[in-house]
Amino acid sequence: MDINNLSEVEMEAFVARFENLQGSHEAFVDSRLPGHKRFKINLVGMGVVEATDKPELQPNIPLPAKGFNLGMIQAENGNGAALHAHETEEVFMPLIGPWAVYWMTDEGTKEIVLEPFDSISIPMGVHRGFRYEGEGTGTLLTIIGGPDAGRVDWHSSVTEAAAESGLSRDEVGDLKVTA
Repeated sequence: MDINNLSEVEMEAFVARFENLQGSHEAFVDSRLPGHKRFKINLVGMGVVEATDKPELQPNIPLPAKGFNLGMIQAENGNGAALHAHETEEVFMPLIGPWAVYWMTDEGTKEIVLEPFDSISIPMGVHRGFRYEGEGTGTLLTIIGGPDAGRVDWHSSVTEAAAESGLSRDEVGDLKVTA
């Protein structure tokens, strides 16, 4: 393929049409916990998905991630991700509805609410979570840095509760269904 002279038909292979996006409700160890039910969509790159064996979590655009991973999360009111950290930066931008972003500090949990098209960049190593605060289904754009986004570092309270729900991770960090 001559990448300097791509036709419209050839370029179409690198387009993810919203109506055809694939994803999964069980991409992470916290997926079964109350308040953490969400739909994960990988657009470019795998990000930090733990259910690496699910075909529906393969990137919707078949380009290698070089320096970033782009995805979306969809959730109903009160749902999102539990406290976790990454080895890279993570950027959030609500596309539909307000989303609360919360993080741990020595004084306790802090929180701010982002409205559509607001953006936040969370530094490496900060235990953070997020949840949808609006009506209907919200959509959050996520960008994770690096060609290798690493693995999720879950807060210990999350992994303990997840084990009780029948989800854990194996020694390399991939999702393991135990019940």
